[in-house]
Amino acid sequence: MPQFTKRYRLVVLLGLASILALVLVGRWLNATKRGGQGPAEPFRIAGNLYYVGATDAAAFLITGPEGHIVLDGGYPSTAPMIIASIAKLGFSIKDVRVLLNSEPHPDHAGGLGVLQQASGAELWASEASAYTLASGGDDPDGILPLRALARIGVVGYPAMRVDHRFKDGDTIRLGPLALTAHITGGHTRGCTSWSFHVRDGDLVLNVVSACDLGRLATSQYPEQEADLERSFRVLRGLPVDIWVTCHARWWGRYRKFLASAAAKDAVEPFIDPQGYHAYIDAAEAELRSGRLH
Repeated sequence: MPQFTKRYRLVVLLGLASILALVLVGRWLNATKRGGQGPAEPFRIAGNLYYVGATDAAAFLITGPEGHIVLDGGYPSTAPMIIASIAKLGFSIKDVRVLLNSEPHPDHAGGLGVLQQASGAELWASEASAYTLASGGDDPDGILPLRALARIGVVGYPAMRVDHRFKDGDTIRLGPLALTAHITGGHTRGCTSWSFHVRDGDLVLNVVSACDLGRLATSQYPEQEADLERSFRVLRGLPVDIWVTCHARWWGRYRKFLASAAAKDAVEPFIDPQGYHAYIDAAEAELRSGRLH
């Protein structure tokens, strides 16, 4: 019996040590993970709207006289790129007052906590996204193995403070800046698209930051298809001149950046309502085909 007890204790200790090692390694991987991202040249899109993201994980700066807004935060390890891009454009992270999010996956929300600490800004989130952000990436609709790994710190990101929760149709204001939230669920329940205006010279342009519209194999819920159908209708009903989304390759960041640098009118290459509607059409076709991300 004593020998059995020693072996049992050894097995338990080895199991606990393995779990601890898994957590520590997972946290290290999360802290260094970039998802293949590298720094990208920041640039003005139009008026007071700028690109400050990485090569593909997009982030945007909207500047104003009473402070600035940043939309999306990349990975925790790529958030310093956003801070550096803001500085390169001549602005300061300390003047960012509001942080917004499209969806709470690590490649778009993981860095928001870093930006929050650097700026002291208040973080706004949809009700459904707020839990995931505050829990460090736990998606209630995710498959159980991923949820378990998120809870022990192997996947996800550092938990962050959510200061305000908004509802569909709410407008977030900062001085003259006004961004309207559209809950366009399907990719995640609380996935949020944003619409706002920018003034560029004599032009007032309609901007839409459209949410990801793809269904994930790792995160599904009963109302998902109905949410996507509604999201297609909502997005098609928004007036749009300039559109962006959370992955820069989807809206042609690099192509439009090069065209803008060579154009007589630097804003013209970003005016792309046809591309916006093609993005929605492609997502709808994907839904009809049954394909998953």
